[in-house]
Amino acid sequence: MTVALIGYARVSTDDQNLGPQLDSLRAAGCNELFEEHASGGDRARPQLAAALARVKRGDTLVVARIVRLARSLSHLLEVVETLRARGAHFKSLADPIDTSGPSGVLVLQMLGAVAEFERSLIRERTVAGVRAARARGRVGGNPGLRDKDPVVLGKIAASRRATRLARLSAEMDSWMPVVGRLRPQTAWPEVTAAVNAARPAGSRKFTEGRLVGTVRFLVSEGLVDAAVLATAPRRTPRKGVMARQRACDAVAALLAGRPRLTLAEIGVELARLGHRPPRGGAAWAPASLTALLGRVRLAGLVPPGSKWEA
Repeated sequence: MTVALIGYARVSTDDQNLGPQLDSLRAAGCNELFEEHASGGDRARPQLAAALARVKRGDTLVVARIVRLARSLSHLLEVVETLRARGAHFKSLADPIDTSGPSGVLVLQMLGAVAEFERSLIRERTVAGVRAARARGRVGGNPGLRDKDPVVLGKIAASRRATRLARLSAEMDSWMPVVGRLRPQTAWPEVTAAVNAARPAGSRKFTEGRLVGTVRFLVSEGLVDAAVLATAPRRTPRKGVMARQRACDAVAALLAGRPRLTLAEIGVELARLGHRPPRGGAAWAPASLTALLGRVRLAGLVPPGSKWEA
């Protein structure tokens, strides 16, 4: 299996130079490079999302320094966990982190323990602060969110989008190839069944609506070809539908030559011509013949002057 070193470089503004990072990544043997001009505190970065989506099993995401990838320990661990779930690795050239080896894994485990301790302290301080604020009559929560500030709502939506993209990037290899192989030739109900059959035991199954919505999201992010959303060709009519249509055509032909045929005579002629009743048996029931004549009328196939003309 061919593995790749995927380089990611980031600076905060357009005025800053990506050159030194790119030189370091190329010297390290990176096969592909993703360049970004964005704040390190912004988790919704298009090029970072594209780099994570590109990484496959056995590949390594490489950065010149950790701060080029994440400004918080929680974000760093989130990215590394995304890579780990895909069977990929992470390496920082200027820091002692390379998850393909035991020492790098140990450093990450230590960082994870520190992060959990930090979260515990934050929770304790948050609970204490909320209690104190309530005692003074203050209302908690994000003021911008309460006031429906468009800027705040936009940041929240972008963060949720980035989180969703990172989660899907970690798991789409297990089912997206099935979608790509079947669409658009196959209708979504059959695709959904095939995708669920391919997913690991115990994993959450897709409904048709959730699968289509997820694929639309990936298309909007440029990670999946929009051709998968094209309309599937119409299905070939089922055997029963085709047989019913042939029987309607036969009735129209019979009435064209013998417009005064009775219901019983139509049934006899249909049986003689090999058209079997829809409910089985050798003889056509009056109810089945009446229904069949109704379809012939609806299709406008009853010839003028026939006793069965509406």
